[in-house]
Amino acid sequence: MSSICFFFSIHEPFLLRHYSVFDLGQNSLYEDDEKNCARIRKLAASSYLPSINLLLRQVEFHGKDFRFACHVSLPALQLFEQYTPEVIQGLQALADTQCVEFVAGAAHSLAFLYSREEFCRQLKAYSQMTERVFKQKPSCFCSTELIYNNDFASCLESMGFSVMLAEGTDHVLGWRSPNFVYAPESVPNMRLLLRNRRLSRDLYMRFSDRSWDQWPLTADKYADWCSQASNNADVINLFTNMNMFGVHNTAESGFFAFMEQLPEAMLDRGLHFATPSEAVKCYPVRDSIDVKQFISWDDAGGDLNSWLGNDMQKDAVHFLYSLTDRVHALDDPELLHDFTRLQTSNYLRWMSTKWFSSHIFKEPSPFANAQEAYTTYMNILADFEMRLENAEENAAKAVAKPEKGKITHRSGKTPERRQSLQNVQFVA
Repeated sequence: MSSICFFFSIHEPFLLRHYSVFDLGQNSLYEDDEKNCARIRKLAASSYLPSINLLLRQVEFHGKDFRFACHVSLPALQLFEQYTPEVIQGLQALADTQCVEFVAGAAHSLAFLYSREEFCRQLKAYSQMTERVFKQKPSCFCSTELIYNNDFASCLESMGFSVMLAEGTDHVLGWRSPNFVYAPESVPNMRLLLRNRRLSRDLYMRFSDRSWDQWPLTADKYADWCSQASNNADVINLFTNMNMFGVHNTAESGFFAFMEQLPEAMLDRGLHFATPSEAVKCYPVRDSIDVKQFISWDDAGGDLNSWLGNDMQKDAVHFLYSLTDRVHALDDPELLHDFTRLQTSNYLRWMSTKWFSSHIFKEPSPFANAQEAYTTYMNILADFEMRLENAEENAAKAVAKPEKGKITHRSGKTPERRQSLQNVQFVA
């Protein structure tokens, strides 16, 4: 019998304040605390708390017959911790049921594409936090927007992960179905679960669309679709964002009532629920997948163009990651904290000029246009680099020792040599 693998992703970015060139060197507060507080409290009330409570009721009613997976990004956890700790308490209550698998991630960044060292640092920190907050040691990983390729699988296996979630794009699958367990061609011991793109989008994007020819969608109709798909399936992977509750499908749309009824409707049709780790243990690998180019669950093209599709985005991301080695060398907690925050992928997405792309449905930009988003972000990076330069100068002074009225360096370099090093211009 086939299984349903529900996966809910929770991600919210810190909103940046409009940071002008006149702020450089004067004010290093990059985030808009007032807007962040108002926004996250509104989202908690309209989406996250009601959805968590709904899922808790379903687990209490169905017991271990209803199981699913969840990922909470690092920025979202930090926002909840700062402004709405009751959301974290609700997520911990879900973890306590032992019916929810918490999936690891990095910092909702593109670090893997530019710095494996930075990516590994983020992933280790996130896994430790998952163990601390949710009392689970994750073995399953999902990247930012399900970005994936062969190299990703190899890296994750070396870090002890055995399962990865990815997008079931048509150009990768070809004639094959996403409803089976796969393995990366280059890493046969890794397991891949691929998102059922159509059924996932029906929940997230189409439920409230009155122009859709299947509107209104009922729990019985959707469960029938899943039952029909199960005739040629092992596991049907329904991966979506948690904010489909209350944000993209409001309470008035009937979505909460629909989700209250859906688990029972699926169970009545003989479908089972499984977490990702359970699914890969229950079902054999049907085939291997070879993904040389990066794919994602971006609704427009299943690629990286929403983040790296124009020159502004490429300029910003290259400037950002050109600072990586310098930040790591200093190992300054405050700079590391801000550097991690500034990698949040939304900041690049807001520079997108794909005006007619459906990703705008998912995440409207807080900026008037892509140019404004780019200018603000680059000003912030310029200030961050100034702070980095100051920290490097202070670190250099800290290792210099006065000796008999003469300044020498611990390395033995002469003052003239040290001065020449200080005059080196770091090129971003």
